[in-house]
Amino acid sequence: MHATTADHHAVPQAFFTDPEAAAVGLTADQAAQAGHRIKAIDVEIGDVVMGAKLFADGYTGRARMVVDVDRGHLLGVTMVGPGAAELLHSATVAVAGQVPIDRLWHAVPCFPTISELWLRLLESYRDSFYLLV
Repeated sequence: MHATTADHHAVPQAFFTDPEAAAVGLTADQAAQAGHRIKAIDVEIGDVVMGAKLFADGYTGRARMVVDVDRGHLLGVTMVGPGAAELLHSATVAVAGQVPIDRLWHAVPCFPTISELWLRLLESYRDSFYLLV
């Protein structure tokens, strides 16, 4: 017999409002309160994701990725915008599987699709270490 336990931190949530909202894992505040050293990355989906323009005219939306910088993996993802719930499963797999950020670069999204969001989040995360404030 195989016993399993639920990972309550990786339960996806979707809100079918207008616009949709979807989240999995910890928010930046929750992660910081839990003692993680984090980096939160925000992306304006309609501005940087070419596939969003094909998904809907005038697409507006936002995504946030919360990364544990010491362990190098996702702690949580939140998205708001048309189709956000459809993008959530890939975030859930990354959070539940504790997939290292370095490994996510190998999951190349089709171009141009809204899944290109993942590439833009990863690029923003990488670039955040090189930007002078």
